[in-house]
Amino acid sequence: MISKNTDSSWKPYADLMAALMIIFMFIAISYILEIQKEKEDIKMVVEEYQNTKNELFNSLQEEFRSDFRKWEVELGDDLSIKFTNPNILFARGESKLTPKFKQILSDFLPRYFDIILSERYKENILEVRIEGHTDKVPATQYDPDPYIGNVILSQLRSTNVLKHLKKSDYYKSKSNEVKKYLRFVLTANGLSYGRMLDSNKNLASKTDMQPVPDISRRVEFKILTKTERAVENVINKLKEQRND
Repeated sequence: MISKNTDSSWKPYADLMAALMIIFMFIAISYILEIQKEKEDIKMVVEEYQNTKNELFNSLQEEFRSDFRKWEVELGDDLSIKFTNPNILFARGESKLTPKFKQILSDFLPRYFDIILSERYKENILEVRIEGHTDKVPATQYDPDPYIGNVILSQLRSTNVLKHLKKSDYYKSKSNEVKKYLRFVLTANGLSYGRMLDSNKNLASKTDMQPVPDISRRVEFKILTKTERAVENVINKLKEQRND
């Protein structure tokens, strides 16, 4: 027969175990709720990114639908606009804009930036990239290294597109606040021949198809949104959690 004293001696341990179980239960519930909230946050970021991307794509498509074909321009799902007719853009090995390309830009740029500067999108734009791309023909007038020579050539080309914008009546008519904003989001980038295109105008390095020099010599406009950067941060966070 167990004495009452023995019974009493176990009671504090039982109370302690019960208290620990309650604590662990609260920790588990908090952890589950935290994971659930994180999943909801991720879902919200992805949905916001997709909605913004779709809206921008539709706005660009609607604005330039009748012009893309005559300008030989491609609008990509990634919000890139590719000017892919090298005969219109620059003379071979040159960085000076042709009169035809200047004419197209004078029509394209104001309408393009009116979309970007609209209240609907302005706060969500992180960067607008003007990219110059070349083929593999060495640009030895700039550097004996073929790749570096084309880096310089493509950088000069993208810079001259940006310069054309800054010299335009459209840009000059903008307020100092808008000019400051454009200086912040606009970048000119020379990418040499590192991202040549295949016959379907996709990156040849990703499709394992042969690059096509003619359409690889191009100028691209790309929009990077803030939600796109947020999605990247979420993906990086998930990768870190998996590694842990």
